[in-house]
Amino acid sequence: MTVHYLSKLTSPKRTATANLHLGVTLATIAGALNAGGFLAVGVYTSHMTGMVSTAADDFILGKFVPAFAALFMLVAFIWGSACTALMVNYAKRSKMRYIYTPVLLLEAILLLVFGLVGTRLQEHEVITVSLTTVLLCYMMGLQNALITKISHAEIRTTHVTGLVTDLGIELGKMIYWNRDHSNPQEAEVAANRHKLRLHGMLVCAFFVGGIAGAAGFKYLGFISTLPLALTLIVLSVAPNFEKSGPPVIS
Repeated sequence: MTVHYLSKLTSPKRTATANLHLGVTLATIAGALNAGGFLAVGVYTSHMTGMVSTAADDFILGKFVPAFAALFMLVAFIWGSACTALMVNYAKRSKMRYIYTPVLLLEAILLLVFGLVGTRLQEHEVITVSLTTVLLCYMMGLQNALITKISHAEIRTTHVTGLVTDLGIELGKMIYWNRDHSNPQEAEVAANRHKLRLHGMLVCAFFVGGIAGAAGFKYLGFISTLPLALTLIVLSVAPNFEKSGPPVIS
C-alpha cells in the first residue's frame, strides 16, 4: 500500500492531489536545505531576488568580485532549472515510463554528496563562492523547476515570496464585501479556496522544513541532509516496485 502511494507521487499522470502531496514533500526538503544551508554557508540559496539585488548593490559600490559571485550563484540556480527541463523533456521524447524519476534521483545523489563531503567542498571556491554553495544553488534550481513542470507552474517549492503574495490576494478576495448584487454584468469577487489551501500548506511545509533543517545543521552538521536524500531516493525508486502501470491519485 505504501509503495503504491509513493509511486503515485511521481506518476506521469498528474492530479491535483498528487501535485499537492509531492509539492508539500519537496517544499519541506527545500525549507530544510535553505535554512540549514544558511547555517552551513551563510547564504540563502533559494533567494534569487536577493542574489540579483546583492549583485546590483555591489556593482554600484564598486565591489565587483562579490557582485560576480552573486551572479555566479544565480547562474548555478538557472543551470539547475535548465538541467531539469533537459532531463524531463528527454524522458518524454524517449517515452520513459517514469519521466520525473531521473531528476529526483540526481537531486538525491547530490544531497548525498553534500552530506558526506560538504565540509571538504567548502575549501574550494569559484569567484569566492564555495563549491558547497554552488551545489546548493544548483539543487534548488533543479527541484523548483521539477515541481513547476510537474504542476504546470501551479506549485513552486522555493519561491515563498510568490506563495505569500498569492495568499494575500486570495485573502483579500475572501474578505471583500460584494455589496451590489443587482448588476449581473459585474462579476462577484470570490476567493480561490483551493489556492488558499495549497499555498498555505506549501508555506507551512517550507517553514517546518526550515526548522528541522536549521536544527539538523546546528546539532549534526552536513550529515543531517542524509534523511532528505533518502526521502528523494524512496520517491524515485518506488515506481519500480509497482507491479501495474503508472497509477493515478484520485
